Amino acid sequence: MRVGVLTGGGDCPGLNAVIRAVVRKGIEVHGWDIVGFRSGWQGPLTGDCRPLGLDDVEDILTRGGTILRSSRTNPYKVEGGVDKIKSVLADQGVDALIAIGGEDTLGVAKRLTDDGIGVVGVPKTIDNDLGATDYTFGFDTAVSIATEAIDRLHTTAESHHRALVVEVMGRHAGWIALHSGLAGGASVILVPERQFSVDQVVEWVERRFEREYAPIIVVAEGALPEGGEEKLLTGEKDAFGHVRLGGIGTWLADEIAHRTGKESRAVVLGHTQRGGTPTAYDRVLASRFGLNAVDAVADGDFGVMVALRGTDIVRVKLSEATAELKTVPTERYEEAEVFFG
Repeated sequence: MRVGVLTGGGDCPGLNAVIRAVVRKGIEVHGWDIVGFRSGWQGPLTGDCRPLGLDDVEDILTRGGTILRSSRTNPYKVEGGVDKIKSVLADQGVDALIAIGGEDTLGVAKRLTDDGIGVVGVPKTIDNDLGATDYTFGFDTAVSIATEAIDRLHTTAESHHRALVVEVMGRHAGWIALHSGLAGGASVILVPERQFSVDQVVEWVERRFEREYAPIIVVAEGALPEGGEEKLLTGEKDAFGHVRLGGIGTWLADEIAHRTGKESRAVVLGHTQRGGTPTAYDRVLASRFGLNAVDAVADGDFGVMVALRGTDIVRVKLSEATAELKTVPTERYEEAEVFFG
């Protein structure tokens, strides 16, 4: 049997751990040939691929990023895209695909399954917003990086007695903001799921200043002020219709400075949250996902995604996994508010 593997969408710590697990179990347990397709769905579209052997994955467990590279390619926006993929897979003798990605990559995987291509999905996103799985790998690393940044910012904020606004990733879901903000002792946490009042934020900030502490505000990139609009870096959209968000942190820092008279600065963590060595938790979770994805292929169980439920790895339909985003519940956010101010 010949099995292809690809990584699509934004890069994420732990991708290489999945690839390593797929290659090792695929070869050592099943005797398969493994083919790595480069640059997400661009690889199966164009035939850009490489064989993957044991030597290719020997030292990649601790590496961030992906040795197969990634892209936000949508084959359904390419004329004849599905037929091109079928032709490439036939030419390469590939019997099945393991697609590692988030909502967009797995949405394509679901449609390709419906179109007769055998695909198994592996959930990947630092945002932790994929439905049907308790956690995705990459999230723990992103939260750890953001938390460490917040820890470091506390000392410089106190030294200058200024407010610091930390902008983290999170387009539609505020899991990184919530977890890193709680772990880092933030004075305010703002998430996309709940529009915020600038007046309330200022009240929390001033309360913090009155206690002779410098406030740290953690805001997800997709958070919205009441009656406001998303802050866009550009008006351009990717192949899946997403615009680039960014700028809410700077805007909010300016508002705080204007309303309080206190110095306020913004720190945008951006792609630092995606880079570097994955945490031990993400390495283990990613490895387990890869091993179980191989099992699904061996069973001929296509159109599924491997998922974490409690401590168990289970299989769920790709249609279930991509039906809706997993967002921060109201009760989870409200329980955190006791720490604000």
